[in-house]
Amino acid sequence: MELYYRKEGKGPVIVIVHGLYGSSDNWMNMGKKLAEDHTVYMIDQRNHGRSPFAGGNSYDDMKADLAEFFQKHKIEKATLLGHSMGGKTAMWFAADYPEKTEKLVIADIAPRDYLQHGDSSQYHLHRNILMALMELDISRMKRRTDANDLLSKKIDDARIRKFLLKNITKDKSTRQYRWRLNVEVLYEYLDEIVGGVNREWFDDRIPITGYPVIFIRGLNSNYITGEDIPQIREIYPDASVVDIPGAGHWLHAEKPDEFMEAVMQCC
Repeated sequence: MELYYRKEGKGPVIVIVHGLYGSSDNWMNMGKKLAEDHTVYMIDQRNHGRSPFAGGNSYDDMKADLAEFFQKHKIEKATLLGHSMGGKTAMWFAADYPEKTEKLVIADIAPRDYLQHGDSSQYHLHRNILMALMELDISRMKRRTDANDLLSKKIDDARIRKFLLKNITKDKSTRQYRWRLNVEVLYEYLDEIVGGVNREWFDDRIPITGYPVIFIRGLNSNYITGEDIPQIREIYPDASVVDIPGAGHWLHAEKPDEFMEAVMQCC
């Protein structure tokens, strides 16, 4: 798959892999700062942003996309910086391609099955978000603010709505609004997106020691808890964990300076 990407800078390579509902747009400020000393590629994963829509969205699909991207751009080795779903994509890619992995920097996601946490799980949050997006016919809307008004009836959190609404674009030919997300396919694959790349997926690889691994977590987020640390260290015995106080799941947007400092210490 021909992934859309943005490229900045020169030097050692960093590939940034965004999370669910994200895109390379969300990482431009961070990418430009990192590009002062690195070549930075910011990709749009399949079914997101300006990359093609496809019928599948498994981690094997996303891993294969990343491997093809490395090949097409002649990237021999890179530091992978992955957030949320992109962090799981990066972990899965690095497990199969350790020779192409300089370092692994994972932002606010653990190698855990988030389906195992009942009604408060991330699965139910994302299921409700995707159902709300599917129910919203934005092609009939005249203004972007109309989408926010309608989404507010389903999604209380204004920060989440603001993030989601960055995925609205206007089709140049039809002059109608549309999503830059393949919402139906993301919904179809939500079980794997939320539950995949967990401890069991690494059974035949543990321990992984072929490259440095750093996890950066927001202390206001519940994506990496104290209970996850022993499991992380079981898979990656030498892994470091960096905490950012006051940051939630979108820590790179909420605490950009602190997140940048943490990444620069790694890279």
